Amino acid sequence: MSTYKVGILADTKKLEIRDVEKREPDNKQVLVKVDSCAICTLEQRFYTGVMNRYPFAGGHEVAGVVETVGEGVKNVKTGDKVSIRLLTSCGECYYCRNGHENQCVVSFIAETHKGIAGPGGMAEYMMVDAKNVYKMADDINLEHAALTEPLACCVHSIQNGDIQLGDDIVVIGVGIMGALHIQLAKLKGARVIACEVDEARLEVARKMGADITINSKREDVVARVKEITEGRGADVVFCTVAIPAIGSQAVQMTGKVGKTVFYSSFHPDNPIEISPNKIHSTEQIITGSVNPQTKDFLIATKLLSGGMIDVTELISDREPFDRMEEALEKAVDPSTYRIIVKCGQRSC
Repeated sequence: MSTYKVGILADTKKLEIRDVEKREPDNKQVLVKVDSCAICTLEQRFYTGVMNRYPFAGGHEVAGVVETVGEGVKNVKTGDKVSIRLLTSCGECYYCRNGHENQCVVSFIAETHKGIAGPGGMAEYMMVDAKNVYKMADDINLEHAALTEPLACCVHSIQNGDIQLGDDIVVIGVGIMGALHIQLAKLKGARVIACEVDEARLEVARKMGADITINSKREDVVARVKEITEGRGADVVFCTVAIPAIGSQAVQMTGKVGKTVFYSSFHPDNPIEISPNKIHSTEQIITGSVNPQTKDFLIATKLLSGGMIDVTELISDREPFDRMEEALEKAVDPSTYRIIVKCGQRSC
């Protein structure tokens, strides 16, 4: 019996490697040899024990090469470079059928490797349904292709913001998601103002294309945004940080008929004060963004394959498969962006 190896989080900061049977794909399945798996905050939370449903096969930002396909597969073939959509939806609930599959009531229940819960991207191989496999450009760097999923999340957020040509938009926070928002907003034809407390990340914001940067430690960001926009406030504000007080600032710096998009989840989930009269009189819209829809994932593959989005600066390091624990330790360091596990490599 042929087997492959899967990285499993068995407990807080406890990683195990298990052997799983390697099968041939059924009619509509694709066997992918995993090249790169990026470590997201989901895996970090399981690793540190913030989330503790063990055992858990982590890894949902994945790219690799098709090894073999079932006889009914039409969209990819052996040898194709692909990214994989792993945070899936049921397709049967009201929201899935209403075009909002990112709001699926039973979403993200995954068991890629038989008998082990989780998306399972930290593995040598993955067996996945063909509908979740997206062909990438032949010349793409597979480390870049692994970031299709986070880019797709930001595509969805940008679509919710409905940026118009020439808009003044603010991105609060220049983590990986903020950095991707900056690039996408520039593609939409906006003037981008980036707010961040860390000077190194403000430099990343400038590399991503931000027109104006504000150090939030040193300036009153609400006043500064209003000064830049001649008192109007921003047309769209994307809050990509998890602090409720910053969410309040995002609402305050949004101008008339503007949009505030809460991209990040908030921890702790404390309420903020909002003037209902301000919302009434300015027609400001406050909305959120969570998870990508299928079309967002497709758009992300096109942006990466076409070289329209560059994620080079957003990959802080990479580690071979047998140094996965070191990769997780690097990932939980807040100074890093994405750490990549090279699932087809060994350190010796």
